[in-house]
Amino acid sequence: MAPYIDEALLDDPEELTRKDSRGTLRALASAGAQVREGLTLGYEAGIDRLTDQERPRSVLVAATGGSSIVADVLELLAEPGSPVPVQARRNLPLPGWVGPLDLVVAVSLSGRAPGPLAVAAEAARRGARLLTVGADDSPLAEVCRRARGIHVGTGQTARASSRTALWTLLTPVLVGADRLGLLDAPQSVLEQVADRLDERAEDLRPSSEAFVNPAKILAVQLAETVPVVLGDGPLGGVAAARASAMLARTARIPAPFGELPDAASGIVACFDGPYTTIGGRRHGTYDESRIRLGDIDTSSWEPHHFDEPDGELMERANGPEGGRGRDVFADPYLDGPAPPALGLLMLRDAPAAPATPESVQAESLTEAVLTTAREAGVRVMEVRAGEGDPVVRLADHVAVVDFTATYLAIGLGLDPSVSPHVADLRDRTR
Repeated sequence: MAPYIDEALLDDPEELTRKDSRGTLRALASAGAQVREGLTLGYEAGIDRLTDQERPRSVLVAATGGSSIVADVLELLAEPGSPVPVQARRNLPLPGWVGPLDLVVAVSLSGRAPGPLAVAAEAARRGARLLTVGADDSPLAEVCRRARGIHVGTGQTARASSRTALWTLLTPVLVGADRLGLLDAPQSVLEQVADRLDERAEDLRPSSEAFVNPAKILAVQLAETVPVVLGDGPLGGVAAARASAMLARTARIPAPFGELPDAASGIVACFDGPYTTIGGRRHGTYDESRIRLGDIDTSSWEPHHFDEPDGELMERANGPEGGRGRDVFADPYLDGPAPPALGLLMLRDAPAAPATPESVQAESLTEAVLTTAREAGVRVMEVRAGEGDPVVRLADHVAVVDFTATYLAIGLGLDPSVSPHVADLRDRTR
């Protein structure tokens, strides 16, 4: 049986505030401001000094937990055109080849995360160049200063959790990578990121009613399923990893994730399992849902339109086969409650313009996976990013999945920022 989500709670401002004890929703809404503050803090810290020396032989990025997406994003954006390799590292050991010719980037909101701190200290011992992002009054900042590296502080915006301070941590790293020629993220592009995040914060705001708010609608749909998350390519894959982490850490919902094309077989194999009609273990199928950042069109509600021509919001419709496989005579007292359906959350990139043979092939694979899912009785949910530079499109996905996971937690009666079991774990490992 699926967990119960209180949809009415999602439209109660007082309850949203009461259950969100550390202001997670408010912090997520500050994402655009985080980008602008990160730009300022990076320049004030002297990040342009990265170009005073020759381009590094390689770049290694150390980040863990809620900050780990920083390394994933840098790898994603640098891969197509970076003249030097960019690698992620969570903890020691530092690769033996790292030395004075290399740049190590260490990221930790508190500046005390053991992994990035240990990597930065070992890199400094070997004479590698350092760029660190974290609290000013932290061991990480001290290691960087002693090594005469560049440390960027975290300012005052959204300090409560690394999960809600992503753009505070990521922005200076993108600025530094742009200065080194590893990727294309000039100030103009990062300002577009800030604007897009502001638009999404408006679309997904707590005061927006649940029947028009895409994140609230998606939260309700996810609560009714056993979710898996799939990205339709490298950008969607990074977003899928973020979605999985946020669903687990914020909403306490386990959600396996993958990226096409590699994950196609693994995900599609689940369609034969106990949570689909084809698997023969449950009754009923669910309507297909499609999220488009920009307008909402439903079969049972009046249409609602937003003013974001570059994006697409939520479209929810009952398909012509929405009732296939459902046993209307099933007795929940005799037969037991039906298990929740398998749900597939597909994170899709904006269409390639102009289309290429590779993009057409990727689109065909995505459609094949979705068709197979629908025929198996899987509940399909799609989120498509708006147009823009890669980091702008990624911001679209991150905003939606972050707000969705937070609304899901609150709708389930959970505090999105406080986990008693995580607190117990920390106490036992000190």
